[in-house]
Amino acid sequence: MSDVHSEQLLSEVAALPALPGVYRYFDADGQVLYVGKAINLKRRVSSYFQKNHGGTRIGHMVSKIARMETTVVRSEAEALLLENNLIKVLNPKYNILFRDDKSYPYLKITGPRDKAVAGAPSAASFPRVAYYRGAVDKKHRYFGPFPNGWAVKESILLLQKVFRLRTCEDTVFNNRTRPCLLYQIKRCSGPCVNYISPEAYAQDVQDAEKFLMGETQQVLDALQARMMAHAERLEFEQAAELRNQMSALSSVLLQQAVYNVSDKDVDILAVQVHGGRACVNLAMVRGGRHLGDRPYFPAQVEDATGVYQADREEDDTAPPGDLSVEVQVLEAFIAQHYIDVPVPPTLITSEPVSRALIEALSLQTGVRINAVHQPREQRRIWLEMAQKNAGIALARLLAEEGSQQARTRALVDALGLVPDQLDTFRIECFDISHTAGEATQASCVVFQGHKMQSAEYRRYSIDNITPGDDYAAMRQVLTRRYSKMVEAIRQAENAGPGPLGAAAEKPGDDAAAQAPASTVRLPDLVLVDGGKGQVSMAREVFAELGIDLGLIVGVEKGEGRKVGLEELVFADGRPKVYLGKDSAALMLVAQIRDEAHRFAITGMRAQRARVRVGGSKLEEIPGVGPKRRARLLQRFGGIRGVAGASAEEIATVEGISKELAAEIYRALR
Repeated sequence: MSDVHSEQLLSEVAALPALPGVYRYFDADGQVLYVGKAINLKRRVSSYFQKNHGGTRIGHMVSKIARMETTVVRSEAEALLLENNLIKVLNPKYNILFRDDKSYPYLKITGPRDKAVAGAPSAASFPRVAYYRGAVDKKHRYFGPFPNGWAVKESILLLQKVFRLRTCEDTVFNNRTRPCLLYQIKRCSGPCVNYISPEAYAQDVQDAEKFLMGETQQVLDALQARMMAHAERLEFEQAAELRNQMSALSSVLLQQAVYNVSDKDVDILAVQVHGGRACVNLAMVRGGRHLGDRPYFPAQVEDATGVYQADREEDDTAPPGDLSVEVQVLEAFIAQHYIDVPVPPTLITSEPVSRALIEALSLQTGVRINAVHQPREQRRIWLEMAQKNAGIALARLLAEEGSQQARTRALVDALGLVPDQLDTFRIECFDISHTAGEATQASCVVFQGHKMQSAEYRRYSIDNITPGDDYAAMRQVLTRRYSKMVEAIRQAENAGPGPLGAAAEKPGDDAAAQAPASTVRLPDLVLVDGGKGQVSMAREVFAELGIDLGLIVGVEKGEGRKVGLEELVFADGRPKVYLGKDSAALMLVAQIRDEAHRFAITGMRAQRARVRVGGSKLEEIPGVGPKRRARLLQRFGGIRGVAGASAEEIATVEGISKELAAEIYRALR
């Protein structure tokens, strides 16, 4: 294998230290092939170049290595953290990749708060319970994370039923003169109108926190003790309130999946592999309550697993024998997932995982983590549930992917196209949206690999046209989208003004001039939402740019604008095509067209709101960032409220100095 590599690369490998670290392999084009970690960099990296890997996946990867980078670290825990941060950033071809999802939601109880003061009720004296997603801080108390927003909202409803904590914003609380509907239906104790003392409310907050941490029996015991104390003092009304609270809590405990187990916080991880795809199902138990689960689907499983197997063979703590794909996928998930997410003290896994991985996580977090394989009793029930849900999620994914592939094939066949590879067939769709000519926006959405590629969507603000002129808007967006791409492709091919078709490997947009010319490609199909007029405009643009007119297809609405009656209009002179309302090809066209419309109209509405309300005015004032802007809008109920406030009133907002308040006052007038 070494005869295909440069002397410089081999000398760098020979000079590596016998220390822990992270290595990155690059191909001749500078693309990252693989990121790995090693306890001993010299031994691990040398093994790639000293062995003959034949025609295996690792052999194909090693044959492409043109350059290498390494970083020495102090420990395996540091190597683990750096490795998986680089995997998330670089997306190497031969690593198992778990795409970043939205951050996990939390349940937040505001506080700590100042002590209550005499007089009118203050929001500072009565913490609120709220749904929260984002970075946590020390100002408030956070419970979770939860696997999904539904689990958080269910928990908030539970706390309202049992402990009657408020959920209203502070601005609403401070302006109430009578209790709201939540008080009437016994979901709030009415602190805004002094129907409960700060001390009694604080006790309810404390009980709610104990419940969220799994101390349900302690909460019940405390409520019973307080109820008996009131009864002994003949305070029967207060005793009845506590009795009702105990009854509500007992009812909740019967309805909720609350388990009497020693470990209150547990993550259950089950993996299923089938049909070249994999699913890791993560179920969460917090405070003894099963909160639900969430499936994750890794990318590049087939390319990456063989390389990962070879990597683990160099690990002294790896179990003997071949690693199953399930183990490789599960270990990759654990390593990447828990970089940004708190690790509970117990992980229950469907497959045995590396001891070194768990120890590194323990060192990274400072918490002793225990990974349990083949659990018993309640833990086994949890794991069986997670395995079943992983299988269901994977079956659903395979069915959806099979359906999407069939739709792509049906559209290609219906249009008589012959793509090089169906899996890379690329469609770009454009739509124009405005309200009576106001805030015109064009959208471009991308379909590739049998699915919508939301990261490649683009919006274009349309200027310098007659309001409501959709044809001019389409001409502008197509020209902006493809002129630089065409120029980049011509420079790469050293071609003249002849017709251009799909080329190279990667999509481009308005930034095509800055991208390497070899990475820009035109789509295989361009859909425009409209009939002959829009198609004619697109034909003019493509003719000017020298692009093949056969790429353009218009989606013309049928009689009565009924869904399923759409016809396809072609720019190259072919007659219209009606695919039929049950056609898989039409289903795909409608899916892409509807997504373009949705993306355009949401952008148009946001733009229109900024134009009408003037919300962007605050952003233009030096010193007013997102946090201060949010505080101002929240305090005064919108930009009009801020504009109507005096400089003195603006200065009362947290973070706004008198000088800045005066500047805001002048800018909004």
